[in-house]
Amino acid sequence: MWMATAEVPAETTLKKNTSAKVCVIGAGIAGLTTAYVLARAGIEVIVLDDGPIGGGMTARTTAHLTNALDDRFYELERLFGEEGARLAAQSHTSAIDQVEAIVRAEQIDCEFERLDGYLFLPPNGRVKVLDDELPAAHRAGLTGVRRLERAPLDSFDTGPCLHFPRQGQFHPLKYLTGLARAIEREGGRIYTSTHADEIEGGDHAHVTSTGGYQIRCEAIVVATNSPVNDRMVIHTKQAPYTTYVIGARIPRGSVPAMLLWDAPADLWDPYHYIRIERGEQADVLIVGGEDHKTGQQHDGAQRWGKLEQWTRNRFPMLEEIEYRWSGQVMEPVDGLAFIGRNPADADNVFIATGDSGMGMTHGTIAGMLLSDLIMERENPWKDLYDPSRKTMRSLKDFVQENFNVAAQYTDTVTPGEVDSAEEIAKGEGAILRKGLSKLAVYRDEDGAVHSMSAVCVHLGCIVTWNAAEKTWDCPCHGSRFDKTGKVLNGPANTDLAPVQEEAAKR
Repeated sequence: MWMATAEVPAETTLKKNTSAKVCVIGAGIAGLTTAYVLARAGIEVIVLDDGPIGGGMTARTTAHLTNALDDRFYELERLFGEEGARLAAQSHTSAIDQVEAIVRAEQIDCEFERLDGYLFLPPNGRVKVLDDELPAAHRAGLTGVRRLERAPLDSFDTGPCLHFPRQGQFHPLKYLTGLARAIEREGGRIYTSTHADEIEGGDHAHVTSTGGYQIRCEAIVVATNSPVNDRMVIHTKQAPYTTYVIGARIPRGSVPAMLLWDAPADLWDPYHYIRIERGEQADVLIVGGEDHKTGQQHDGAQRWGKLEQWTRNRFPMLEEIEYRWSGQVMEPVDGLAFIGRNPADADNVFIATGDSGMGMTHGTIAGMLLSDLIMERENPWKDLYDPSRKTMRSLKDFVQENFNVAAQYTDTVTPGEVDSAEEIAKGEGAILRKGLSKLAVYRDEDGAVHSMSAVCVHLGCIVTWNAAEKTWDCPCHGSRFDKTGKVLNGPANTDLAPVQEEAAKR
């Protein structure tokens, strides 16, 4: 939806060697917020992105700005203690305040507004979730949270819920456009369509682009949703999930502006998140959910269908579905993002990842925290978000997620999905075995065959075809490639290896 309703700045590609104090890789909310704070402090900064501004996951968010954390405050208390939960609430509250302050200071027309949020129970939900969460939210400092008998909706009765005041929403691409203009006004430089091939920290820190141009710098920030400079460490501590969204036309004013989230009884139950986007003639009801591990399910169309049915059952004024999309959420094993120095790397290399469904606030926190670390200023959230942290009480989740990853490697010895490329429908892809190798084969709308190695260039998992988005997805760590093998999402940082089309036909 955001891509269809905003114009991002024209692309400028890096075409020469250059230098800056800080090089930020990734022009989403984490990267541009970091660059903005640094540039405002007089720090020379360069931002690189291999696509357009906001072309990654920031363009695929539903843009909730909230301090009602998905993993519940009573769970954060168990993992991080009462002080840790308090700092989590404080940081997300500060992130909303920071977005509001930037919008005002830079006069960004991005539809930012404050509004109320409501956490409610699905039909199989447990009231104990609300009973436990209310006092935990109060202990975390969110004393304005209160329990209501139902959310203020006419279309359906949510039942008991928790009211979180002073949440926020905005148009994320319009916001990033405003940030980009402010960064450039302050002397920062932004280069898009510029892929970072080599990222090297230390005394001679530099980033080298695909074109061979080098940026010398004193610090590097990798804000690519999933770090492309980390081979293993971080990727054992978080898991990629695909989430689905629909945007449906509704009569203007038929649903009040609010944020809604349900609280499933079980971690594996589908959950939902809802907001309104105002329009001149009609509004758009945006509903997301139906998550699954990336690359491990192949039913995107059905999941959009389930979202639509769920929504129509509760919002009977729903008209046409105008938008369908999906995004990728990085779920850390302990519920909080990883923001800080990259583990097992030079001290001047920083990362921001593990958004846990809270990408807009975690990304803004990253901008505030990383700029403090780079400028050697104290920040109370440093230890809470430290990428090197070990949360022993999340050990069970750590083991389960990594066992799941290990199980995906059995695909290297299984048969192919088809015996020849002729079996693949136009506009579709499938895995084909050729001897000891597996090929990812795509047949385009003209019938031409495009084949490449099916082995993910990150750590060797076999990719799977995503028919809903026409991508090749890695079921291990969430790397994604377009239909012809071009890398779209980390942790992979290079394309799938091409092979001769003749090999796919045999």
